[in-house]
Amino acid sequence: MLKNDLFLRVAKGEATERPPVWLMRQAGRILPQYRAIRNSLSGFKELVERPELAAEVTIQPVDELGVDAAIIFSDILVIPEAMGLPYEMVEKKGPRFPKTIESAKDIEQLLVGDAAAEELQYVYEALKITKKELDGRVPLIGFAGAPFTIFCYMIEGQGSKTFSKAKKLMYQEPELAHLLLQKITDTTLAYLKKKVAAGADLIQLFDSWAGVLRPADFRAFSLPYMARIAEGLSSSVPVTIFAKGAWHSMSQMAATSASVLGCTWTQNPKQLREELGQHQVLQGLLDPCALYADPKTIEAQATQMLKDFGPHHIANLGHGVYPDTPLDNVKVFVDTVKNFRY
Repeated sequence: MLKNDLFLRVAKGEATERPPVWLMRQAGRILPQYRAIRNSLSGFKELVERPELAAEVTIQPVDELGVDAAIIFSDILVIPEAMGLPYEMVEKKGPRFPKTIESAKDIEQLLVGDAAAEELQYVYEALKITKKELDGRVPLIGFAGAPFTIFCYMIEGQGSKTFSKAKKLMYQEPELAHLLLQKITDTTLAYLKKKVAAGADLIQLFDSWAGVLRPADFRAFSLPYMARIAEGLSSSVPVTIFAKGAWHSMSQMAATSASVLGCTWTQNPKQLREELGQHQVLQGLLDPCALYADPKTIEAQATQMLKDFGPHHIANLGHGVYPDTPLDNVKVFVDTVKNFRY
């Protein structure tokens, strides 16, 4: 039994006395205890792949910040690696894939579905350890990159300003693009089902690169695949869709089996409520840079956000917390939400 089930109650559409709060990237460099562990290791991937350490850093923000949910420490790129495309995490530059998808033959050779998901036992072990050590204090979030975002990395081999290689495949060979997206979807769904079996209470899909797509292309190459994953999981756990930059398709996302929709700071809470209704569960959306401000400004902006959303809201930032954010300012944000009442 959960001792604090506020996050899950809101995710399931229940009315609560206050909004729950957690932060994307809450387990990370804002915490000195995370930096101590990270600096003792050979690299980021070692931390991801050692279950006992991944569990430890997952729990750190629950201890330090008092947030209402933990999110398992991992990486979205474990999926392409399990499918046959290993990645490197280059310090201060980000991920790099020595091998990328360049042809139909490359897609054909990928490991897919349960076979690929079986390769990620270290993730499931981290979830089991975390669940045991949390001892019901708060729910545990599992996550994955949305298929379109993983598609981009598998073709580009790294981050990009334009993702022109990935979009080139969409425009020149749409059937091949859909084939790759379906394989990613099948693998991701198998992976997330195993995460739920290992203890995840809610699943969040991150479509980090949704904003590079036209609305029509988002609805063709991204949303249907997220919808399939949400449908495949919704009978067992709530699902959150966070499609950064896809402000134009909130109503379409609301029509999926997802329980929660993530929002960014460029969206207006009152307008979202007018479009989606008072009962759609929304998550977000304070500008992460607002946490550089003085405590009174942070408190004022957070309080206004909570009032504008009203109930059926999960307080968060509109993106992951930035690594150089002052820890005390993060605590001001969390405490402001925890002290708020409807």
